Amino acid sequence: MNKIRMRFLMSVVCILGGFAFAKAQSAQSLLKEVDAKVKTYKNIDIDFKYALSNEVQGVNQETKGSVVLKGDLYVLNLLGTTQIFDGKSIYTIVPENTEVTISDVSDQDENEITPSKMLSFFNDGYTQKMDITQKINGRTIQYVKLTPMDSNSEVKHTLLGIDTTTKHIYRLIIVQKNDTKITITVNSFKPNQPLSGNTFLFDKSKYADYYINRI
Repeated sequence: MNKIRMRFLMSVVCILGGFAFAKAQSAQSLLKEVDAKVKTYKNIDIDFKYALSNEVQGVNQETKGSVVLKGDLYVLNLLGTTQIFDGKSIYTIVPENTEVTISDVSDQDENEITPSKMLSFFNDGYTQKMDITQKINGRTIQYVKLTPMDSNSEVKHTLLGIDTTTKHIYRLIIVQKNDTKITITVNSFKPNQPLSGNTFLFDKSKYADYYINRI
């Protein structure tokens, strides 16, 4: 009887282990499809809703933003600020302060989810696991839970919502260890848009009255 029970328990362990492995593989496979789809586009123009909340601190903010991406290059408009990355430097333009801050890309935190990494950050440094599925306006959104492998990360986990039909990212939910939650929801996703040659270039002549701060 003991041998039979032991075989039964071992079978259950193997089945459950195989099920967990299959789920992990499924998450990895879905993310690879998302990454492959994004790489087929010359550029992407995204409008999104940005929400930040922390119930403990009584913080709840919402705003709209937009970003144009071409490889690593980007132009981000958010919270009244424009940020341009031309491949070498990051230009942060704050009209409210009439100030432009220029920083080198090497000064950025490698673990920070920048616009350049927005659609591919999940490729490294995270464990990947299938999470819930939602129906939103007739679309099926599959969430993948990403947990940082770096124990010192400020992020507890990230939920990546993927449209299972288009393989486009629909929603990004970042939950930090201080219980702050950042939610980015894509309102429109337009690939292969006509862009001018200076889209990702900082034109200093437009900001002659601004204070230029290079760090």
